[in-house]
Amino acid sequence: MYNRLRAGVAIYNDGYYHAAHDAWEDYWLELESGTDDERLLHGLIQFTAAVYHARERNWEGATGLAESAFEYLADLPADYRNLRLQPIRAALEELATDPEVVERRSPPRIEHEGSAPTLADLDVETTAIAAVVLAPELGFDAEPVERAWTYAQRDLEAGEDDSRFISLLFDFVREEEHRGIIYRRLTGHVDRRRAREEDVEGLF
Repeated sequence: MYNRLRAGVAIYNDGYYHAAHDAWEDYWLELESGTDDERLLHGLIQFTAAVYHARERNWEGATGLAESAFEYLADLPADYRNLRLQPIRAALEELATDPEVVERRSPPRIEHEGSAPTLADLDVETTAIAAVVLAPELGFDAEPVERAWTYAQRDLEAGEDDSRFISLLFDFVREEEHRGIIYRRLTGHVDRRRAREEDVEGLF
């Protein structure tokens, strides 16, 4: 829950409002309906969707989602899961009555554990989640990114703290201007690693 939550918050805070929910959705779908965690993620998913629709000038969609998201978050403690929910609830109330507010000022950042984390603040595991989420959002195939994380985990288990795959995942998430080049490098390293492993398997 923690890693998924934090990755989605950072994705949202960096302005990828539509993509943020993908960090939460699979986990949310597995939760029992009506639990606090389920209500939190349901509310956050609809909050980010409301912001996205408002920025796309879909006023009706934004107001409906804002009203629904507020209901999901309304009864949770103000600091549930170390999130500051009051600014989110206030923003939802405003969006529900005035969705055009997003044209006058930026949506509020989500605060988690005392700060508003961005992609640059994520650790290895949360960066991997963000990379897999952002790849299709930005027009890249997610499969090489997912495989890079698999190889990175194997390297960590083998005690290789300087894994090339870890570095490339960090760079893919953080370096927006060079993301295309980094993706090609990542894909190349994945293809070479996969070919080596297939060659080894062919020996047995």
